[in-house]
Amino acid sequence: MVTPMTLSELQACEPVKFNDAIGEVFEHAPWVAQAVEPLRPFDNAQALHDAMLRQVSALPENELVRLLSGHPELGGANARQGKMTADSVREQGALALNTLVADAAQRWDALNAAYRAKFGFPFILCVSRHTRASVIRVFEKRLLNDRATELNEALSEIGFITRLRLAARISDHGLARLTGALSTHVLDTSRGCPAAGVCVQLYELGDEQSSDRLLLEAITDNRGRTPKPLLSGAPLRMGAYQLRFHVGDYFRASGVAQGDWPFLEVVPVSFNVADPEGDYHVPLTVTPWSYSTYRGQ
Repeated sequence: MVTPMTLSELQACEPVKFNDAIGEVFEHAPWVAQAVEPLRPFDNAQALHDAMLRQVSALPENELVRLLSGHPELGGANARQGKMTADSVREQGALALNTLVADAAQRWDALNAAYRAKFGFPFILCVSRHTRASVIRVFEKRLLNDRATELNEALSEIGFITRLRLAARISDHGLARLTGALSTHVLDTSRGCPAAGVCVQLYELGDEQSSDRLLLEAITDNRGRTPKPLLSGAPLRMGAYQLRFHVGDYFRASGVAQGDWPFLEVVPVSFNVADPEGDYHVPLTVTPWSYSTYRGQ
């Protein structure tokens, strides 16, 4: 990964350095950066990204397909063998698509083969915005599309992929709606105060071929909140999640619940994320005998 530059530095540097800095934003297509370099200066990073996308969108279909074909298959042989660009290794590795077990690998290989046979290019998705279960769901849904629709879908996803890659290369990019956030708080309504000391676990829910995955564990502070958002600084991944609030231990510690069998032990709250760049606040109001939740701000 190249060292991020400021936008001003990128605007003023030599053409070779400009191309070195952002030439890998589009997968195996350094010509995109070379094409927009003479158009400097850009008003902002968004204008730079728009200019790069225009170069790709203007390609004749056969050249567009050639560009799309430079992208690796998701969970394919190249992913498992590490034969990808550093960006793709990082993006697919975050979903462990480079370490699929045999049964899962066969499923992904079958989907990739069916997609390529139907459309003539690999399935392209910004996996930084999806859980693994979400990728499979979108994969199967898009296989039902026609070729023209999939060309447009691929271009749209390349837009998401390259926007994130460009942001990683410009330290002061200022790009809007690039990340999302997930937060929570716990309110003890039996005492009318924030619930401090509640253990909160966040799980990504799997599907029939993948188990639930513990993402993090945190303890609420005297505001009833976790010290920092549960997720932030990146797109939230579309998919199903569950928060598990260990309220039994909290009520035992506060002296409200007695013995080994309080009425509420662990409160699970399952929810879905559909907007990767959105803000999700999932609070819990709880007593020793009841609880409720909602999507807050």
